[in-house]
Amino acid sequence: MKRPFLTLEQAERICQRYPTPFHLYDERGIRGAARGLNEAFAWNPGFREYFAVKATPTPGILKLLKEEGCGVDCSSLTELMMAQRCGFSGHEIMFSSNETPAEEFRLADQLGAIINLDDLTHVDYLYQTLGHVPETICCRYNPGGVFSLGESEEGFQVMDNPGQAKYGMTREQLSQAFTRLKALGAKRFGLHAFLASNTLSNDYYPALARVLFELAVELSRQTGCQIAFINLSGGVGVPYRPDQPANDIAVIGEGVRRAYEEILVPAGMGEVAIYTELGRFLLAPYGHLVTRAIHEKHIYKEYIGVDASAANLMRPAIYGAYHHITVLGKEDAPCDHQYDVVGSLCENSDKFAIDRLLPKIDRGDLLVLHDTGAHGFSMGYNYNGKLRSAELLLRADGSVELMRRAETPEDYFATLVW
Repeated sequence: MKRPFLTLEQAERICQRYPTPFHLYDERGIRGAARGLNEAFAWNPGFREYFAVKATPTPGILKLLKEEGCGVDCSSLTELMMAQRCGFSGHEIMFSSNETPAEEFRLADQLGAIINLDDLTHVDYLYQTLGHVPETICCRYNPGGVFSLGESEEGFQVMDNPGQAKYGMTREQLSQAFTRLKALGAKRFGLHAFLASNTLSNDYYPALARVLFELAVELSRQTGCQIAFINLSGGVGVPYRPDQPANDIAVIGEGVRRAYEEILVPAGMGEVAIYTELGRFLLAPYGHLVTRAIHEKHIYKEYIGVDASAANLMRPAIYGAYHHITVLGKEDAPCDHQYDVVGSLCENSDKFAIDRLLPKIDRGDLLVLHDTGAHGFSMGYNYNGKLRSAELLLRADGSVELMRRAETPEDYFATLVW
C-alpha cells in the first residue's frame, strides 16, 4: 500500500502559504535513496551517479544530490548552464545529447564535462567545432534488435526495442569512432548505453552490464584504447502501482559486481569506473503533486475536477501512465467510489485517473499524486495559458523550503512582443 510522505495537517499548513497545485519533494527520502545507491556500488572505487537533470531540473534538488556525491547528466545548453550555476564542474558533468548544436559542444568543453557522442558523424563534427577532441571522451552504443531477459523472478518481462531508438552507434561504428578519436588525441574512453526504461527487475542492470563489459573487452583489444569508465545509464525503475515490487538496489549492485569480476577483472580491466544515471530511481518516489478537488460532475461517469492539470503532470495524458492517488485524511477509508480525476485543460486526455476506485471525494479535499519527483514538473508546459506551479522541499526537520516559485501571468507574457 502506498502512503504519502506528508499528512493532511502538514498539507493544509503548507497550503496556507503556497496554494495548490504544487510539487513537493521529500529530502529524507532523496538522501536515503542516494546513500543506498552509493552503498550498493561502493565496491567500485570510481563509482559515480550522474543524475539526469532532465528528470528534475531544480537547483535545490541538484545541490542536495551534489552533497550526496552525485554528478549530473546534461542534455542541453541550459542544463549545462544550470549545472555550472549549481557548482558542478569538470568530470562531475556528463553531457549526453543527440543532434547537438555546436554551441552546446563548446560549452560542455569549456566546463570540462565528459562529452558522450551519440553518432559516428559527431566525431569529426566535434573536432571541427572545437579544433580538438577532449582527452576523455565517451560513445553511446545501440546494439539494435530487441533487448529481452524473458520472465524475471518478479514475473515481469524486461524488454525494449533498441533497434527502433534514435540513440547510439552500431558495434562497427563504435570501433571506427574509438579509432578515429584516438587518432585525434583522445586518451581515455567511456562506453554508454540505454536499452530499457523503468524496469522492475533486479536482473536488468547486471544483464546490461554484461553486454557492456564484454563489449569493452572487445574494443580494448581491437582498438588499443583505454576504457576508463562504463556508464550503465538509467532503466532501474520504480513501482508506480501499489501491487508492484520495488527493485532492491543492493541486489542490483551485487549483480553488477559479479559481472565485473567475471568479465573485466580477468581481462586486466579491474580499474574501470562504473557510472549510473538513475534519476527516476532517486527522485520519482520522493515527489508528490498536491492538488485540491474543486468540482464534481455527474453525467455518464463520475468526475472529480482538481486544480492541477496535465500542464503540471503530463505523463498520464501522453503515456497513459499510472500515478497512485491518495485522498489526504482518508488513507484508510474504503475505496468504494469510481471516478475519473481530471484537470481543466481543453483536452479530453487531461485525466490523472480513469475509472479509479477511491474513497468518496468531497470538494475541498486534498489529493496527492504519487511518484511525481522525476519527469513531473520538468515536463510541464503552458498550454491553455496554464502557469507552472511552485516546487517545495519538505526538509528532514519538517520545515518547508520554496525551491521554485509559482509562475505569474507576468511571467507568461514576458517573452511576447505586442
